[in-house]
Amino acid sequence: MDIPVEHLRTLAAAVDAGTLDRAAARLGVTPSAVSQRIRVIEQRVGRVVLRRTKPVTVTTAGEPLVRLARQIDVLEHEARAALGDDDGPAHVPLAVNADSLITWFLPALAAVTDQRGVTFELHREDQERTAQLLAAGTVMAAVTSQRDPVAGCIASPLGRMRYTAVATRAFADRWFRGGVERAGLEAAPRVDFDRHDSLQSAFARRHGARREPPRHIISASAEFAQAITLGLGWGMLLPGQFEAGVADGSLTILAGDTVDVPLYWQRWNLSSDLLDTVTDAVRRIAAESPVLT
Repeated sequence: MDIPVEHLRTLAAAVDAGTLDRAAARLGVTPSAVSQRIRVIEQRVGRVVLRRTKPVTVTTAGEPLVRLARQIDVLEHEARAALGDDDGPAHVPLAVNADSLITWFLPALAAVTDQRGVTFELHREDQERTAQLLAAGTVMAAVTSQRDPVAGCIASPLGRMRYTAVATRAFADRWFRGGVERAGLEAAPRVDFDRHDSLQSAFARRHGARREPPRHIISASAEFAQAITLGLGWGMLLPGQFEAGVADGSLTILAGDTVDVPLYWQRWNLSSDLLDTVTDAVRRIAAESPVLT
């Protein structure tokens, strides 16, 4: 398979831009040139690599090609730097779940910027879905709950995030007066981070619930915790988010069992000093974090 590098970069630009017209503007070529380059790729691989939707999306066949384009950019940047050709700071797109982002992840990135010129682009996504961005070539590495490596990647464990079911004392007295039982869990409002959040439902199923209760959707970590402390519903919180409230009596732990979410760091299986530096910082900060067990 012989595909010109500029064609691979055109495919990646189309995915980033969302339309062929915007990709053309970024590349300084005509939309027809962009379309022609992508057709050449599809002819050479014998498969469709880009869905002409709005926005355009990469197909399963196109994902490794987008990843290849980005890997070439990384290696080219490092080669230029080694030759003394200052090409500006490297750009590193990463995917991370919201709770890691708000608790331990950012210090790892700060440690990297102390060592070298680099800019980061963070894609915040649920830990069960960050690996999809890695597979699509959107990011170079990801914090994910997926243990098995994405194709072309390597994975290493980071630790476990431990979540505890918490509600205000008044909320618990209203909905769980007899303890955490099926009827209360199926009726009491709960707080979910987004529509894909499965933490609360996993806890509820463990305690016998079979039907979904009313749900508040609050997709911001700090506000998610605040909603629980204000009594909008019950939810799963991390260490550091509820202990003070339990101590002063405003919050209560609904049950002694927790939901543990293992996290892994997945990155491209690429010989790259830049990715090695990011990986070392992420693993070190994760090992030092009290949030991860």
